[in-house]
Order: sequence, then C-alpha cells, then structure tokens
Amino acid sequence: MTDAAEKLEARIAELRAEVRRAVTAGDRATARQLRAELRRTEDAWDSAVLGAEAPQAEESAERTEAAAMPIREHVHRALTLIGVPASPKLVLAVHESFFSGAVAPARLTSLRRDEERSFRASPFTRPYYICAALTADHLAPARGLMAVSSWPLAQRMIGPLSPRVDLLSVAIRLAEHIAAQPDCGAGARRVLWKLAVTVPGVQGSPDTIDHAAVIDAATRELEVHREEDTRRRADAARRANQQLDEAARLFGVRLGMANRRRNEVG
Repeated sequence: MTDAAEKLEARIAELRAEVRRAVTAGDRATARQLRAELRRTEDAWDSAVLGAEAPQAEESAERTEAAAMPIREHVHRALTLIGVPASPKLVLAVHESFFSGAVAPARLTSLRRDEERSFRASPFTRPYYICAALTADHLAPARGLMAVSSWPLAQRMIGPLSPRVDLLSVAIRLAEHIAAQPDCGAGARRVLWKLAVTVPGVQGSPDTIDHAAVIDAATRELEVHREEDTRRRADAARRANQQLDEAARLFGVRLGMANRRRNEVG
C-alpha cells in the first residue's frame, strides 16, 4: 500500500478506538461525529487503495488524506501556524491559503462546544482540544476566539493590548513562513497583506509586499507593547490557576460563576 493508505488505515484504527471511548463515556454526539468521520476515512481508504489512477496518484492521495482529517485537526494545524488565539475567519483564511483540504465554515460553529463536551465526558483523553481564549479581567471565554489547550495558559489570555500584540505576532509568523516557503500561493500573500497593511511602515500590494519589511516593522511595534501585555497575561493566568478548575481553564466560565470564585479566593 501507499504511505497515504497506511496513514488512513492507522487513522481508521484511531477513530474506532475514539468511537468506543465516546460510547463508553455516554457522549453520543461525539460518537456520531466520530462515526461519520470513520465512514469518510474508510471511503478514502477504498479510494486510495482501489481507485487511484496512476498519473494522479500522488495528488489524489494528498487530497484523500486531507479529506480524511477531522475538522479539529484542520483547525489545530491552522492555529499552530497562527500561534495565538484567532477568530474562525482567520483560521479559515490561513487554512485555505496555506494547507490542503476544504473546511466548511458552518462546521466551526459547534466545534468548541463539541470539544468541551468531549473533555467533560472524558478529560485529557486527547493530546489537545480546540478550546477558548479567556478574557484577562473576568476569565470568561473571549468572544469568537479559538485556541489550543496545549498552549501555556498565559498565551490564551486576552488583555487590553493582546489583540494588537497577537496581530503583530501573526504577521511576523506568516511572513517568516512565506519567506521560508517560496511556493506559497497568492492566497497566502493576500492573508499576510491584510494583516500587515495595518502596521506602520509596511507598503505594497499582496503581490509586492516585502516579507522582510513586514517582519522588521511588526517587530518594532511589538517591542512597544509586548512587556506590558506579557505581564497582564501572566497575572491573569495566575488568577485562573487559583480560581478555576481544569475544564474552566480551557473553556472559561460564566461571569457570575467567575465572580463568585474570585470572591471565595479573595
């Protein structure tokens, strides 16, 4: 078998085990989602082993492997490149421009809720969860921002300066990635341009933007805000560790509950 088919076969075994765990935990919603993913992966395996035509085998295998990935893995891959909490819109833009495999925007709507349900039913059975960024003041879920559970807690905190700091950080990371991967397409440069055009000193169109200039300008502005933002995030992370349980540190709490816990600790 091809490498892609062997990977799909390994993924089938993983999905079967995850379905069993979800059923055992009584998490029927996750079990149904995993079972549907298992069927798609099995179909992809059949296509890779029995139906791929030789002239298109490599490209077909790559598409098949991407199609077999669960939505959470697509999002994790994009967030790992982004490196900071991000909106679904940015996650989709980065995924579509830098990676293969289609992600339907509607599938992101319930992802974080499904991840929380899975975690609460069987904590830490997965290597990571798509979770929430937390507001530094109330330790509540930051509206519309996705993060990865394996990131340090302070990295998932959002203070007053964090949106600007994170935008600058993403611009630097994407510019470095594009510079290292010259075959990135026009879509990747367009995503970078939309972020970097807000940075003083950056000029040009999506086709002419200078990666080195983006890195230099964003780094200069980042130095102005980074120390204060890092301090605020670290303070918020310490409070979260003192006041919240494991699930709340990943997915946040309602404001009323957060205030009660703060009063109890204080």
